[in-house]
Amino acid sequence: MDDHKPIDVPEAPGAEASSRYETPPTGRPLDEAEAARAAGLSHNEHIKIASGFLRGTLADGLLKHATGAISDDDGQLVKFHGMYLQDDRDLRPERAKKKLDKAYSFMIRLRIAGGVVTPQQWLVLDHIATTYANGTLRATTRQTFQYHGVIKSNLKRTMKEIDAALLDTIAACGDVNRNVMAATNPAQAGAHKAAYDLGKAISDTLLPKTNAWREIWLDGEKVVGGEEEFVEPVYGKTYLPRKFKIVVAVPPSNEVDVFAHDLGFIAILDKKNRVTGWNVTVGGGMGSTHGETDTFPRTADVMGFCKPEDALKVAEAVMTVQRDWGNRKVRKNARLKYTIERFGLAAFRAEVEKRLGKPLAEAKPFRFENNVDRYGWTEGDDGRHHLTLYVPSGRIADVKDGPQFLTGLRRIAEVHEGDFRLTGNQNVIVANVSAGKRAEIEALVDAHALTKGAGALRRSSIACVALPTCGLALAESERYLPSLIDELEESLAEHGLSEKEITIRMTGCPNGCARPFIAEIGLVGRGPERYHLYLGAAHDGSRLSKLYAPDIAASEVRGALDPLFADYARQRRDGEHFGDFLIRAGHVARTGNGPDFHANTGALKPAV
Repeated sequence: MDDHKPIDVPEAPGAEASSRYETPPTGRPLDEAEAARAAGLSHNEHIKIASGFLRGTLADGLLKHATGAISDDDGQLVKFHGMYLQDDRDLRPERAKKKLDKAYSFMIRLRIAGGVVTPQQWLVLDHIATTYANGTLRATTRQTFQYHGVIKSNLKRTMKEIDAALLDTIAACGDVNRNVMAATNPAQAGAHKAAYDLGKAISDTLLPKTNAWREIWLDGEKVVGGEEEFVEPVYGKTYLPRKFKIVVAVPPSNEVDVFAHDLGFIAILDKKNRVTGWNVTVGGGMGSTHGETDTFPRTADVMGFCKPEDALKVAEAVMTVQRDWGNRKVRKNARLKYTIERFGLAAFRAEVEKRLGKPLAEAKPFRFENNVDRYGWTEGDDGRHHLTLYVPSGRIADVKDGPQFLTGLRRIAEVHEGDFRLTGNQNVIVANVSAGKRAEIEALVDAHALTKGAGALRRSSIACVALPTCGLALAESERYLPSLIDELEESLAEHGLSEKEITIRMTGCPNGCARPFIAEIGLVGRGPERYHLYLGAAHDGSRLSKLYAPDIAASEVRGALDPLFADYARQRRDGEHFGDFLIRAGHVARTGNGPDFHANTGALKPAV
């Protein structure tokens, strides 16, 4: 209700609450080198303090042509500029035999709030992909593009072309607010516009203000001594403790996976699909570390409700509380989800309200149906037409004897008068097509064999890049998931389940970039051709899964799932989703939040 009174931090039940939660810190984070060392802050905090607001020695490192790499410290700083240093791991053994340096290159990720680009921007991004990168565009699980294979000597050329398209890579990675995702449902034109506008406003407002990006990559003019005089108004010298991710969702679709992120806004709609305000969620996140139970994925809590005019201020308040309260000593426990676990939701909300200058209202009712995309043509409530194309793992490339995604979307961009939207499920929407243009777009889709859908399991799948470029990958993901789905589709067909939508996601490591812990079937790389199998998440992305079978071989995945598919086919109730069934039937335990993720794991009964 709007007359909600400010809350006090509770101490009930009894003394349990006060002993469970820590006392929050006061003041801003340490940003002086000596004080940071004395306090035992993590190495990354020292890098940020000494960086001159994200400059480091990057400019000098680009001039060192003897290696395709940069220094370790600059490798951390360059993330704030939207890049990761990588190498082709497929080539490591051969290059090591020849005593050659690793095949270094950079992954570059763009900041595209809400995933919306114009046809003209698409053509520039296509040109960059075929000129400087590995010939492909990759739509990510965070509604933006990234390039792979850009060598050091081409970095500045690439960044200048990105800038010329009125785009950038600032804060696409690093300890900052990263690319803001927004709902893409084309049928809800007004609500989508409100979601996009909020996402764009948040992205622009919470953008780092340092001029380092323009100085280093665009040869921008540097004011001598300017870095000493400059003050980053929101972030300060040390920015955030870890990455921070914000999404804006519009029910009934949760395709942005609002519960998997640090901060979320859920649109509350009236009967005419107009946004009356936003429910605010905090404390979600996917990453964990194998074998370390003090790390875990977490679904976000619904903290309250705010009016549209307060949403931007709420976003800044939530992020600055995390800036000041987040763990700067242990990076693996530095995300907002751990801050909520340490200090409690009530204390966190009270501090947000203090900085906001007013109380949040209580959350309003809402309902999500799923977290997958709607494929094919859709007409919006404004009369415009939208085509959602299925792009396997977001890899926009020309497939030999298959879909010509790169060429086909280039041809569409040359004639399209609307815009393109990326989805959080790695797909592409050709959006805002007029009725008169629809036939022309359809002809280009058919001519290049672009896919307007796929089998039920495949169209509900996403995968991270993993090998060969990601340095964190323990196992395959993007390259392996298609063949696994081939196997599982056969199994589902044998049980009459071909058209049942079941979400499946795969990652090469437990960092969880493809959000596997909220998929009904989640596979997380454990080692070469070995995975943890997680089951039992909710179809709408609101509940975590549970570890069902640890460290199984890739060849064993179908065998582990087939009897569960058979049981589901026999005993499911009308409208019951796979994840819900597995819990009801007693195959796997329901996961609560936080540390409960690691409790009561494994198969609860034999699958026959």
